Amino acid sequence: MVWTRATCILSFILFFAHIEAVSIKHHLKGNVHDAEFEEQKDISEINLDPPLAAGLDLFQGDILLRNSRNGLRDPNARWKFPIPYILADNLELNAKGAILYAFEMFRLRSCVDFKPYEGESSYIIFQQFEGCWSEVGDQHVGQNLSIGQRCDHKAIIQHEILHALGFYHEQSRTDRDDYVEIWWDEVIPGHQHNFNTYEDSFITDLNTPYDYESLMHYAPFSFNKNESVPTITTKIPEFNSIIGQRLDFSPIDLERLNRMYNCTTTHTLLDHCAFEKANICGMIQGTRDDADWDHEDSTRPGQVDHTLVGQCTGAGYFMFFNTSSGLAEEAALLESRILYPKRKQQCLQFFYKMTGSPSDRLAIWVRRDDGTGKVRKLVKMQTFQASCSQTWKIAHVTLREEKKFRYLFQGVKGDPQNSNGGIYLDDITLTETPCPTGVWTVHNFSQVLQDTVKGSTILSPRFYNSEGYGFGLTLYPHGRINSLSSGYLGLSFHLCSGENDAILEWPVENRQVIMTILDQEPDARNRMSSSMVFTTSKSHTASAINGSVIWDRPTIVGTYDKDCKCYRSIDWGWSTFISHTMLKRRSFLKNDDLIMFVDFEDITYLNQTEVTPRNTRLTPQGLVLQGQEQQDPEEGSAQASLETIPDSQGNGQPGRQKRSAESTGPMEDHNWPPYFRDPCDPNPCQNEGLCVNVKGMASCRCVSDHAFFYTGERCQAMQVHGSVLGLIIGGTAGVLFLTFTIISMRSKKLSQ
Repeated sequence: MVWTRATCILSFILFFAHIEAVSIKHHLKGNVHDAEFEEQKDISEINLDPPLAAGLDLFQGDILLRNSRNGLRDPNARWKFPIPYILADNLELNAKGAILYAFEMFRLRSCVDFKPYEGESSYIIFQQFEGCWSEVGDQHVGQNLSIGQRCDHKAIIQHEILHALGFYHEQSRTDRDDYVEIWWDEVIPGHQHNFNTYEDSFITDLNTPYDYESLMHYAPFSFNKNESVPTITTKIPEFNSIIGQRLDFSPIDLERLNRMYNCTTTHTLLDHCAFEKANICGMIQGTRDDADWDHEDSTRPGQVDHTLVGQCTGAGYFMFFNTSSGLAEEAALLESRILYPKRKQQCLQFFYKMTGSPSDRLAIWVRRDDGTGKVRKLVKMQTFQASCSQTWKIAHVTLREEKKFRYLFQGVKGDPQNSNGGIYLDDITLTETPCPTGVWTVHNFSQVLQDTVKGSTILSPRFYNSEGYGFGLTLYPHGRINSLSSGYLGLSFHLCSGENDAILEWPVENRQVIMTILDQEPDARNRMSSSMVFTTSKSHTASAINGSVIWDRPTIVGTYDKDCKCYRSIDWGWSTFISHTMLKRRSFLKNDDLIMFVDFEDITYLNQTEVTPRNTRLTPQGLVLQGQEQQDPEEGSAQASLETIPDSQGNGQPGRQKRSAESTGPMEDHNWPPYFRDPCDPNPCQNEGLCVNVKGMASCRCVSDHAFFYTGERCQAMQVHGSVLGLIIGGTAGVLFLTFTIISMRSKKLSQ
């Protein structure tokens, strides 16, 4: 048995030498002098770091327990949407933007929604405490969700919000041991309880299979005492590199979320079609055009769909307009069903391929309400021209529809006599979200990997955002030359000089960069794209430019690139953006194309977002502090309740008692959770000093009078103000001088 265990762990370590779990990097406060973020640790590692480890002992590593409400089992602990929220001003600016970005992921994939707080009794306040943690379920009071330093990553925020929505960790299921092995001897002493399983009466899987890909699963090295030895391995070895992924929701995560909250639709997904069914998603052929689009599959040589890339017999359909016959300028229209928007902006994304004449065209139209209730008013939005490349391409068209509408695809024949193909359409997605600012596709990426080495770079074209700033991406197919990790792709952001630089602000700060490598799964709800987020700051400097801010004007701090005829600044990003293994496992390299998005937006407006809760008390109690004795419920003004949570063996967890407290006022210090016992009761300060609770310790604010003031830890020493003391000394000296003068004058008179 010992030999089997040792062999398994050794095999796992060797396996991880080649295939590592996805890691991310991030910056800390203060100046950062390298153009690469420091390595981002997983949630359990962040929450074990000193000084956090000395003060927090969270349930399962990142759950703050207050009472026994379980959102999975107790309907009363499930939220009503939209969920009110507050973004506390102690959050870093990047964290605020990342939280709003995470909200959009929920809106796209589920019926979960959020709204700014307006006085509701139940709400979530996002704050920067130490570490990343949340409570489970709706506590029916204001409750905290901590996004501390190094926690402001999209997937970590999604993980903590899923806790708030009522979910526990995947490996807590009662059937966990059928799928993974826990190496108890490798767990940090005192943290074994984090790997307990629980009965169905406490945690339910909502009748879904065990999910190795779950965003709620522990990573292999969670709570490990030896950094090179895992604490958890999978019984199917290929999933050892998958558990603990921090890309995005897994499809089963979303299935559970939507079952739990009875979601039948999402908020921002308006339409999706992969043309796999004969009804072509309710789309209709035009009646006043010259021809029709054909619904075809991938059985013909050279005709391969985008959805399944021709890999499935009897599946893999697309729409095709033949441009090799008939007359020039003949057209075919394909119209969507009538759609009803909720927002004022939409993004139409689709894949197309043009294999006919170079003069063939694909035009995108919108048919709007004409004011009488009929959807008939046509407006052309954008036209795509055929190019030399005859591969599948991704396209985005921004729509701004506020009333019911249809979108249309118009194929136009350019030169039928010189055409041997036509126009293909597949994988249409319409969302009520902004389109990405920059879209970059690298074709034949497998060949790129073969032709490049560690440190090799590929530069994107220059993009412009709405403010007029030029920027681009730097791709490292094998990571940076100085990276300690191998088997990873690196991706970084840089500024480019442009035509608007003379009127723009420099250095440019408070702009959030969102870089995404697209998972080309046809259904946007099931995509697990890799996204990284950071916000430009004057603290981002580089020694290569003598410590200057890298977000200054590129003509000052950048180098000239003859290909784009512009200056490019030092790039800033991640050397381990995503592993090659993950790229190949999902649909990141469909048709061997790597597709990247980039956005660069001003989030200065998020600097001040906090509002004061009305007539409700924020009670984030329930935090168990290591080394702190539990208070007798009868002592003090707060009534505390203690309860032990049973595991699947019926045993209570030692040292894992959860607390709830009443009659506790709102927390004024947003930098640390409050303790239960008030250190200012009774008042330890002397001479009428005022006691203030600072991070659980009494701090005396001493009385100061016009003439005297008190000092000392307990205001025990009286002092005289310097000005008063000077006045006394000066007055005394003056009196002595005057007395001496009078005596001298009288002595002279007597002598005369």
